[in-house]
Amino acid sequence: MSRVAHPAGPRHGDVLPADHPPAAPEDLNELSEAIWPRGARRSGGVLTLGGVDVRALAAEFGTPLYVCDEEDVRSRCREYLEAFGPDGRVFYAAKAFCSRAVLRWVNEEGLGIDVCTGGELEVALSAGVPPDQITMHGNNKTLDELSRAVAAGVGHIVADSFEEIARLAYLTDSFPGGRPPGETIARPKILVRVTTGVEAHTHEFMATAHDDQKFGFSLASGAADEAVRRVIACPGLEFAGLHSHIGSQIFDTAGFEVAAHRVVGLAVRIRDEHGIEIAELDLGGGFGIAYTDEDDAPEVKDLAQSLREIVDGQCRAAGLARPRLTVEPGRGIVGPSTVSLYTVGTIKDVDGLRSYVSVDGGMSDNIRTALYDASYLCALASRASAAPPMLSRVVGRHCESGDIVVRHAWLPADLARGDLLAVPATGAYCRSLASNYNHVPRPAVVAVGAGAARPIVRRETLDDLLSLDIG
Repeated sequence: MSRVAHPAGPRHGDVLPADHPPAAPEDLNELSEAIWPRGARRSGGVLTLGGVDVRALAAEFGTPLYVCDEEDVRSRCREYLEAFGPDGRVFYAAKAFCSRAVLRWVNEEGLGIDVCTGGELEVALSAGVPPDQITMHGNNKTLDELSRAVAAGVGHIVADSFEEIARLAYLTDSFPGGRPPGETIARPKILVRVTTGVEAHTHEFMATAHDDQKFGFSLASGAADEAVRRVIACPGLEFAGLHSHIGSQIFDTAGFEVAAHRVVGLAVRIRDEHGIEIAELDLGGGFGIAYTDEDDAPEVKDLAQSLREIVDGQCRAAGLARPRLTVEPGRGIVGPSTVSLYTVGTIKDVDGLRSYVSVDGGMSDNIRTALYDASYLCALASRASAAPPMLSRVVGRHCESGDIVVRHAWLPADLARGDLLAVPATGAYCRSLASNYNHVPRPAVVAVGAGAARPIVRRETLDDLLSLDIG
């Protein structure tokens, strides 16, 4: 049977299927600078990350393995800070990947931290992040989570519902927990999250007059105006500004312009009704990165310039001073920094279609392909090869037909059991969404740099999983 399948499948003389693979690259060993970590190289044909040979990483830490280039993360933090300037603020969205090491790195580089659960808040605090540099998100924050956030003195809380505003009012009016008599707490600074009817993804956006989602207060219904009234009316709360998040994996700013116009309209009403000009406008995150050669993610400096011009123009037209502009990149900071390493197990040829390459991980360490139909690249990492390209599908070891890591991969036809495969751009929402499906322990996360490696999240073991089962 052939291990070099036709890219269009056996019926390639007919109409191409909608999910047809891209053309094979000219060089299977090439590493695209737009996709791989900045410290990725080939040395003697072998992939090195942060100066460390992937074969050594696999031998010491095992596979599957997430390998994170520390300097890549730090350099992207500096890029965002420089792009948005001293009059802007950048917060790392911890949901993309949350560990004490990474939160320390980004905070040391000058970024704040955006958390959305009590668990992420505890990681940030235990990493030594100053509380006033933390923003607390979440559409259903529990009373305990809000109590912890208020007690810790987080910098901002993003209000997401009328019930939450009432909970915050209760907490700040009569704080439970046995504080000494006479001790006061700082008034929490509240950003009101508004839904603008704009939903953006890659190069497209949709603007509607309604908001059918769980997050935030609707502008169209007047709920956002009422939320601001209630925050301002609470003596224990400080109204700090507005928050708007319109989507994810966004490659241009057209959707932001529509959203900004609508949010600035609310800011005008706030000024006219309450005599307050908003101090901060948080446009959220969702900035895209390149996963494949077909992705053309914008430069951070161009993105920042466009967003500033949009907000400046909208505020100028409305007669408002421009508020401080805040953004919350997560994927844009950590996504390109990390590569997933796998060991090849079974290779199954389906003649005329493709080869199925099974690896020792799968949907338990990267659910994004199954969940979002995400696309990735893949490369033979443990050696170079001059063999012709073989159309492949990289699949996992789980008992699911949808257990796909890379849907369309061009790999050398001499691929063999025991080879190492590397999948780039897995720093965001892979370890964060990892599971123990089929009772598979979650992989370790290793930081690399300057030719050295160290674990920052240890590999789970079967003993860890069994310890939770009380029988």
